[in-house]
Amino acid sequence: MPELHIIENARIVTAEADFNGYLVSEGGRIIEIGEGKAPERGHDFGGDYALPGLVELHTDHLEVHFMPRPKVEWPALPAVLAHDAQVIGSGITTVFDALRVGNDFDEEKFGARMKKLANAVAEAKQAGLTRAEHFLHLRCEIACADVVEEMEPFLTDENLKLVSVMDHTPGQRQFTDVSKWKTYYGGKKHASDAVLDATIEKRQAVWEKYGTVNRLEVVRLCQQHDIAIASHDDATIGHVEEAVRDKMHIAEFPTTVEAAQASHAAGLKVLMGAPNVVRGGSHSGNVSARALAEEGVLDVLSSDYVPQSLLMGAFALRDVPAVGGLAGAIRLVSKNPAEAAGLTDRGAIEAGRRADIIRVTLVDDQPVVRAAWREGKRVA
Repeated sequence: MPELHIIENARIVTAEADFNGYLVSEGGRIIEIGEGKAPERGHDFGGDYALPGLVELHTDHLEVHFMPRPKVEWPALPAVLAHDAQVIGSGITTVFDALRVGNDFDEEKFGARMKKLANAVAEAKQAGLTRAEHFLHLRCEIACADVVEEMEPFLTDENLKLVSVMDHTPGQRQFTDVSKWKTYYGGKKHASDAVLDATIEKRQAVWEKYGTVNRLEVVRLCQQHDIAIASHDDATIGHVEEAVRDKMHIAEFPTTVEAAQASHAAGLKVLMGAPNVVRGGSHSGNVSARALAEEGVLDVLSSDYVPQSLLMGAFALRDVPAVGGLAGAIRLVSKNPAEAAGLTDRGAIEAGRRADIIRVTLVDDQPVVRAAWREGKRVA
């Protein structure tokens, strides 16, 4: 018989409310939630929060472990496991590892490297080595000649659940203001104005040749293989109309209030970066996530490049009236992203859902993960 697992003396946060109480799981599923004292003794949370395991849809942090320095490639499986340890330590029990395909004209091809990482994720999952559950999110840079070629080997990977259609061409979307592109990439590459101007000209020429045709083909392949699609860096109403036409599900990192409002109204789930919340604004000068939360059009947070920011960002937004208190803030990092990706079996403390639970305490008003369970089994 499956073993009962009882959590008692916890501040339970469901999708709608938070209260002092208990929960019971059996066979990896939640079977009972209640206020007050548990029916029998269990794992005493000592008044700490019991939250649903966090669901992360867009983190490119795995690449940091795989390529920790320029031209340094770490062994793929240890890189996956190091990333997994950081993810679960941040309270994330389901993670979509974002891998980029599409090569810039001035960089060596790395699609094979990304496939090596994807294979390592699959190997680690099959061997039961990962503590969080890992899926793949393919970031397709459409202004690259070879993006479709590099995308195709991933289409048969059963872990691929989400594709984002990206365009970082200077003059487009996030970088409508070309000077922002020069500031951002000039800082990264330490390049002169002359080199940056030449790069801008080349990238814009590549976009003119490939951008539209690649977008259409990436979308077609996703629809053919029933893969959820996200737009990226929408800046205008026209961008949103394009996303709606292409039957996209998620609007990642819209750069303006207008684009976010239009996406939300059209039924796309608006996703913003939790580092944006923690830092108090966008690193590239675009709209802040808090501003969208205050407008009531923020649906999902993503840790983007700092896994720990996901929980921090949720707690930082619990005071925004339109978010709906702590329960609403936690929905941004659990139920909403899970359901946006089609995972209706997790993301909430609710009878029948997976017993993906994290224990969280506050230290100087910052959330700290003390323990984590996935499908009722302690994993951290």
